[in-house]
This record gives sequence, C-alpha cells and structure tokens, in this order.
Amino acid sequence: MEEFYAAIEEKIKASGYPKEVDGCSIYTEISDFIEDKENGSYLYLSKNHEDDVFEYQIDVLTDQFNLSTLSITSGDQNYFINFDA
Repeated sequence: MEEFYAAIEEKIKASGYPKEVDGCSIYTEISDFIEDKENGSYLYLSKNHEDDVFEYQIDVLTDQFNLSTLSITSGDQNYFINFDA
C-alpha cells in the first residue's frame, strides 16, 4: 500500500500543487466516503485545514474503487490530476 500512497503524492506534486499531501490520509478519507456506496461514479468534495478544496471523481466497483481525477482549488489557483492517464 505504501507504493499506492506514494503514487498519489507524486501525481499531485507533478501537477504543480505546492503543498504537502499525505497519500495515506487521502486514501483513508476516500475509503470512508465510499464505505456504503453502491457501484457507480461519485464526486466527493473535501476541504482541508488550509481551505483548499479537493474534488475527487471516484468510480466505486464491487470490490474496489478507482480514483479517476482530482481537482484542487487553492486560492485562485487550480490543479488537475488525472490518475487514469
């Protein structure tokens, strides 16, 4: 799992987002959100302690989920991460 967390962090950093992120925390937050969700596509908004807004596009499947994209709004800056690319 550590490799998965690191991949999340690396993709976000590659987008130009300058702040530190924790891949494990992101994964845990998404897992908690989808816990009782039926299969389908969902948008999940999260606001962190610095008032940055993270908008996740998540596909929930029977035994797993796919984090498709993440859009981050930080002040007047926007960052887009495509995890499927």
